Amino acid sequence: MADLKEIPVLFSDKSECCGCSACMAVCPKEAISMIEDEEGFLYPVIDEDKCIGCRQCINVCAFK
Repeated sequence: MADLKEIPVLFSDKSECCGCSACMAVCPKEAISMIEDEEGFLYPVIDEDKCIGCRQCINVCAFK
């Protein structure tokens, strides 16, 4: 059986993210990019192929 990693959910609603990019800065695999939404605000997006499921992004998040 393959080793399944759990990809963290950074936010389920944009009000749960301030766009500070702390999650991107702490990621040891550079798996998080800040992507502009339709209104011009930056939100983190995880590249699931790079993510190792370490959850450092969740641990550093001021909203979690």
